[in-house]
Amino acid sequence: MPHLFEPLKIRGVTLRNRIAVSPMCQYSCEDGLANDWHFVHLGSRAVGGAAVVFCEATAVLPEGRISPQDLGIWSDRHAEALARIVKFIHEQGSLAGIQLAHAGRKASTYRTWSPKQGAIPPSDGGWNNVLAPSAIKFQDNYPQPREITHDEIRAVTEAFAAAARRAHEAAFDIIEIHAAHGYLIHEFLSPFSNHRTDEYGGSFDNRARIARDVVKAVRGSWPETQPLFMRISATDWKEGGWDADQSVQLAREVKKLGVDLIDCSSGGVIPGVNIPVGPGYQTKFAEKIRREAEILTGSVGMITEPVQADHIIRTGQADIVLLAREMLRDPYWPLRAARELGHEASWPAQYLRAAPDNSPQRKPAPPSASSAKSSA
Repeated sequence: MPHLFEPLKIRGVTLRNRIAVSPMCQYSCEDGLANDWHFVHLGSRAVGGAAVVFCEATAVLPEGRISPQDLGIWSDRHAEALARIVKFIHEQGSLAGIQLAHAGRKASTYRTWSPKQGAIPPSDGGWNNVLAPSAIKFQDNYPQPREITHDEIRAVTEAFAAAARRAHEAAFDIIEIHAAHGYLIHEFLSPFSNHRTDEYGGSFDNRARIARDVVKAVRGSWPETQPLFMRISATDWKEGGWDADQSVQLAREVKKLGVDLIDCSSGGVIPGVNIPVGPGYQTKFAEKIRREAEILTGSVGMITEPVQADHIIRTGQADIVLLAREMLRDPYWPLRAARELGHEASWPAQYLRAAPDNSPQRKPAPPSASSAKSSA
């Protein structure tokens, strides 16, 4: 079986190891534009040796942001701001990923560290045009959404396609469609948030329609040589909702449409559910979907130790691991993991003085293709 530091080829792209930086909202933008915070935050994780560095959930429309401070890619200006970051990530030998998102009924809310929480009024930068499959609030203090129309569903789908084109122009390597955590696509998937009686509600086929349409739109705007991931919540953690068996069915369908890997998270569509959180608590979903849908999967959620991550890969539970909070605590986790597991890892030349003595890791990272061309 492969191990944590074995390369992985997906379409025309090769991951140098099986470690990815999970998308993590920074709530630090103005008008959706990436800035120096994003450059340093994402760039430092590339310096740390991750194979893929994902930008946070990036809104395809301004009203699709979770908060007014969310990252966006609904215009060419946004792509230009991101391109500078992508270039630096590439120079460190990492791949750049972007997660395309629409927040649905969780839009127009305060960022996590605000003393206020829940719906944010227009006077504080919020907006009234909050859309959802059905006019059902996430919880009492959240915005009252209105039911999205057929024309608006088409507009959202087209916005995902346009965002994919801009991502390609900014030189991203991987796109991930965000269909998890109670945001718009997940809201359609789950019976808890989708009470529609038209062709987008009721049966599994109807509830999964927008997910399939978005995949087709993005895949049609994204080069065939480049990977497409999808993040899903594999379960709502409550009987009567979205579950692991439906996740397997969805994975089979989107695989046929061009999705290469399912990033397996869980929950988020309704508040107050009992989630058995613990080390690797979501890995079982990645394993089930990988086995039953015969598709690559990623495992995420309280993966903190190198031996734990390596075990997930070696035992065939997932093909990659995505780290979030642990990467906030230690941007250089991949270099530490390589040392602990006895694998080679390329240190930046600027940091070689800190590399372990007499270690196979004490060598500079090879220059990227772009930097090699510029030096020539």
